[in-house]
Amino acid sequence: MTQYHVLIPCAGSGSRMQSASPKQYLPLNGKPILRHAIDIFEAMPIVSQIFIVIAAADAYWSDELLQGCHKTKVLPCGGESRAASVYQGLQALVSQVDSEDWVLVHDAARPGIDAEIVQRLIDAMQAQDIGGLLALPLADTLKRADDTQHVSATIPREALWQAQTPQMFKIGMLEQALASCLERQPTDEAQAMEWAGYSPKLVLGDLKNLKITYPHDIAVVSGLMQATQSEQDTR
Repeated sequence: MTQYHVLIPCAGSGSRMQSASPKQYLPLNGKPILRHAIDIFEAMPIVSQIFIVIAAADAYWSDELLQGCHKTKVLPCGGESRAASVYQGLQALVSQVDSEDWVLVHDAARPGIDAEIVQRLIDAMQAQDIGGLLALPLADTLKRADDTQHVSATIPREALWQAQTPQMFKIGMLEQALASCLERQPTDEAQAMEWAGYSPKLVLGDLKNLKITYPHDIAVVSGLMQATQSEQDTR
């Protein structure tokens, strides 16, 4: 029976956050940013295992962060890039899973994910699909800048989407795709699969599934999460 596993690359330093510790460990609404995503996946019966890929020398990691978790394991094999961390994480778990199982790769800094969004991605995949990712159609007009930060062109936004996570693929196929292109440094799993000749499916994501990158993002994501919770409480 096909199983669903989650892999969360968590070896980045988050330098753009300008914080003392990596952004995944910063507090958000009463708990570390990383723990929000872990709790969502822990509570989903369809998810078999959750793997957190950290750097071997991560001085900020504490096992207390997984207190009360039952399906989550830590893999201290993170690499110098996101792609390297995912690839090395897949290699570390390959003996524990089937190559035909699905893996959902999720950013540690996307705490706004919820079970409904994840299930939407899972339900969108058919047996013949190679996998897909959550994404949002772009709403803003896009401008290309020249070397002096003046507009050089307006880019049509039709058919353009902003990638989110989870990104969901068969474990064996994703491992092979990453192995063939690590030196090209793909920015996400979908790009690795594209370079391998596949066309991942786009599945509608959610605004609150924003990736925390800059300091002000914490307040934005916190507000979106609280607004969603308030809306659910009034139903």
